[in-house]
This record gives sequence, structure tokens and C-alpha cells, in this order.
Amino acid sequence: LSLHDALPISMDKKLSITSWPEDDRPREKLLKQGAQSLSNAELLAILIGTGYAETDAVMVMKQVLSQCNNNLNALGKMTASELMSFKGIGEAKAVTILAACELGKRRAQSDVIEQETLSSAKAIYRYAHCIIGEQSVEHGLVLYLNQGYKLIKAVQLSKGGITETAVDVRLVVKEALLCNATVVVFCHNHPSNNIQPSRADDQLTHQLKAGCDFLRLFFLDHIIVGDGKFFSYREEGRL
Repeated sequence: LSLHDALPISMDKKLSITSWPEDDRPREKLLKQGAQSLSNAELLAILIGTGYAETDAVMVMKQVLSQCNNNLNALGKMTASELMSFKGIGEAKAVTILAACELGKRRAQSDVIEQETLSSAKAIYRYAHCIIGEQSVEHGLVLYLNQGYKLIKAVQLSKGGITETAVDVRLVVKEALLCNATVVVFCHNHPSNNIQPSRADDQLTHQLKAGCDFLRLFFLDHIIVGDGKFFSYREEGRL
């Protein structure tokens, strides 16, 4: 017996998922107990399929999530290059993760439209956050509604820098007339996550309201979108 053969097997050695008890494997667990029984890391491990060497897919995704403070919104903001910086994640796996995050955002967006009218600041925020909430620069989004506060269409009219975005009020009201909207909402994100309005935000709000009033359109609100919070001009009594 050689010295090598006599050495004990390291207890730190990680087993591949196929070596786990069947009830603990993510795919089998999902089939038997439902997707809701899996952790975020386990769900993502199903997407990427494999890890590397002696590190399984679940551990790889735990490492990624730990860098996002276990926040799926933060994961969705990562780029393919950032994901590929983790060992065990190549281009195909990075693309798969980002596609899943985008589907999650689109499902949330669809749920808002199916379940709610956009008559409250909270409902508007939930919808707008799915579209512009995770952008790294300011984006302007206009929502055109009917009299029942149901969405007719959403139009992204502007894209700016980190601290401001340009909006042409004429284009906002023109589009409202073209789609027969009677209610207009403007939303834009603050990448800094400071949702307090600036002087430029106040001026834009005044201009949008004046333009809508002139054409007898109801300017419902201007929502500043942050991550997990928002500012509503109407709720704050500033419309």
C-alpha cells in the first residue's frame, strides 16, 4: 500500500449534484415539491446545469448571489461580462441567466397590467420599475391611459445621462392625441436611487401639466423611480 493510498479522503471534497441524494437534487426536488420549494441558487443552478471541477452548479450560483447581496434585482443588473468573471460561468450560461432575469421582469410587468388599473402611484411605480428601474442612466417613460386608467401604450421618449434626461413636451402630447389617450403619466428613474426631485424635475412637471391642460388631457402624475421606492408628485401634493 503506497503512502498516497493510505491518506484519508478529504472531508472538504465537494460532490457533484448527481452524487447528491435524489430528493436534494434541484431538478428532482422541483418535480416532486414544486418550484417554490427551491432556493434562488437552486433555481439558477437548474439553468446553468453544471459547475466546474469539484464545485457544483448550486455552489457557483451561491457565489454569484453573494456578490449581489442575494438580491435578484441586483443580479438582473449585471452584464454578461460581469457574470463571466465568475469561474464556471461562460458566455452561454451568462446569456441564460440574463434571459431568465428579463423574463421575470416581463412577467411582473404583465401581472401589473392584468391585475390592476394604473390609477395609483404604487401601481404605476410597479409597472415603470420593470422597464426603467434598473437602468444605469436616466430614462423617461410616458404611459398613455384611457378614462378607466387602463394602459393603451407605454413609450420611452428619452434617454439621458446619469443625472438628467431630455423630454420634448410636444412629442408627449402629440402621441397622446394619436393613440386617443385621455390620461398621461410621466415616469423617469434616478440611477442614484435618491428619489427627491431636482429643480429640473419640477420644471418638467410644470411643462408637462401645462401641455396636457391645454389639450384637455389629464396629467395624472410624475413618478420618480428608485430601487424599491418612488416619489409621486401627486401624492406629495405638488400637482
